[in-house]
Amino acid sequence: MLRPTSAPPSKVTSTAGTPGPPAGASSVDGYTGDAMTVRTFHHEGYALAYEVHGSGGPTVVLTNGLLLDAGVNRQLARSLSAHGFHVVLLDLLGHGASDKPHHATQYRMDRYARQVLALLDEIEVRQAVVGGVSLGANVALHVAVQAPTRVRALLVEMPVLEWATPAAASLFVPLLLAVRFARPLFGFATSVVRRLPRTGVDPLDSVLGTLSMEPETIAAVLHGILVGPVAPEIEERCAITAPTLIIGHESDMIHPFSDAENLAQQIPGSRLVQAQSMFELRLTPDRLTLEIVRFLHDVFGAHGPEREPQRIVNELR
Repeated sequence: MLRPTSAPPSKVTSTAGTPGPPAGASSVDGYTGDAMTVRTFHHEGYALAYEVHGSGGPTVVLTNGLLLDAGVNRQLARSLSAHGFHVVLLDLLGHGASDKPHHATQYRMDRYARQVLALLDEIEVRQAVVGGVSLGANVALHVAVQAPTRVRALLVEMPVLEWATPAAASLFVPLLLAVRFARPLFGFATSVVRRLPRTGVDPLDSVLGTLSMEPETIAAVLHGILVGPVAPEIEERCAITAPTLIIGHESDMIHPFSDAENLAQQIPGSRLVQAQSMFELRLTPDRLTLEIVRFLHDVFGAHGPEREPQRIVNELR
């Protein structure tokens, strides 16, 4: 059973209020958001930013996709918090409002998993549902392998396993080389995007944040992802016992549906849901949100929020 978090944050930088700063901002000072709190803590010498949505219920920790930020999961966080869950969105190192060192070794996925565990220690939560999208999905798998007793369940959206690694490398290696050897051009482009006003649409602003990142940060993150372990080994994945919801979709070389299917076969008792596209949970989220809420109700049973799963979808329309 989860222990509710009530510990004071290391640094509180916002409370409920107005929309936040440009995605990818280097500081969260003055960052205010709709019914959320933004905080920071330090891990291994670096500041990590996280958002808190809701309080008192079972804790769900979600992490961002590659080069994106917490905004990519913010709509889902609002939905789950309205349903009674305590949702925490972590900006992994090099992303969003967290620090952005230029050392590739800091960006290995297994190190990202340690950041999630450090977050659980920071908010004094013994056990949580851990999940994320793409990069965040793989990080969640690493967390389940590194510290299985800290994971109540997994929410894995668009995992990237061995079968997708060649396609990912074919995309990321040229991008890494382009960023390194055309740094002035990329630097000028990102400086222009950085000056653009944000739209207030969280997923779009998250992409604008990506396009605003310094070339050195982009290069370091891509390098670290490529040299580190992409996913836990097959034997380690087969040993995961946490209840797992896997969301995948077709027509995507980086996140092939076959990876989601194989992962579902490897993790005993896991549940596989096919999305209509990689954008469904961001653009038309009702169906997948309902699947997630039902999954969480199944996980927590009598210890979870008491509201009916369908009500949250109807109320958020």
